[in-house]
Amino acid sequence: MATQTLHAVSKSLDTPDETRNIGTGILELVNLNGLIIGRATLPPGWQWSRDVKSIAGTDTCQASHTQYIISGSLVIDMDDGTKMVLNAGDAAIIPPGHDAYVTGDEPCVLVDFGGMKDYAK
Repeated sequence: MATQTLHAVSKSLDTPDETRNIGTGILELVNLNGLIIGRATLPPGWQWSRDVKSIAGTDTCQASHTQYIISGSLVIDMDDGTKMVLNAGDAAIIPPGHDAYVTGDEPCVLVDFGGMKDYAK
């Protein structure tokens, strides 16, 4: 059985492989040996149900996210009624079935590890 050798790879999110508009926000993506890393910059007032729902075609976000918040604040409203507030420095795992929105006057900038491959396509 042949084994695949992975090679070290580095890419900058400042020169992404792909950029997507997500409503009023922007998503910059790099592909690292098949792992998609995304940086989202979401302005104040951005909300998944307003900015991405029509692109996704679902009532709530059905992507699973592992995220790190660089700046700003993001509120996650889960379909089961639970709420999570993420602030700069927070890391989180967010399962499918949620809405999200930016709070405050500062843009929310976050990095997502693996949950953005088909996001907003």
